[in-house]
Amino acid sequence: MKSDKYNDITDAELLQNFYKDHDNKWLGILLPRYTLLLLGVCMKYLKNEEDARDCVQQIFLKVINELQKYKVDYFKSWIYMIAKNHCLMKLRGNKNVSVELNEKIIPAEEGQIDKTDFVEKEALLIKMQRAIKQLNREQQECVNLFYLQKKSYSEVSEITGFSMLQVKSHLQNGKRKLKLLMGSA
Repeated sequence: MKSDKYNDITDAELLQNFYKDHDNKWLGILLPRYTLLLLGVCMKYLKNEEDARDCVQQIFLKVINELQKYKVDYFKSWIYMIAKNHCLMKLRGNKNVSVELNEKIIPAEEGQIDKTDFVEKEALLIKMQRAIKQLNREQQECVNLFYLQKKSYSEVSEITGFSMLQVKSHLQNGKRKLKLLMGSA
């Protein structure tokens, strides 16, 4: 267990320290904070504790590798998406699984779920992640906080320092641009 002297350091500060010196000790402090979140995400999709624990370790390795290549601003939502995508990829080859649709779990019958459903959903997620990266910084920040982290308008305003009107504008413009980028009407 890491020393208590690091408990007051925020995730953003730990990432900033890591990007300065690329010392993995900072990730060694940061990642354990997310063990339970990742385990919960993996259990939600995989329904097996042993598989979920294995996936958490695989996700940690993937995160360490990805952070060497990319700068991440919103760690919690980013690691959540890494975990979700990892679980979906793991499920792609398995037809006897449960699929989450509109926050309801629907048990799959033999042959009911086609592999192409998972492939299509995974492709859509990747397309959406790319589209979000094409938004300007303010839109990305507001869209991430409001839609991915489920923050209210006032919470987004408080976190970002934008006025309520600016938050609504960034969300509206970001959503419109995402629809265009995703090819939706």
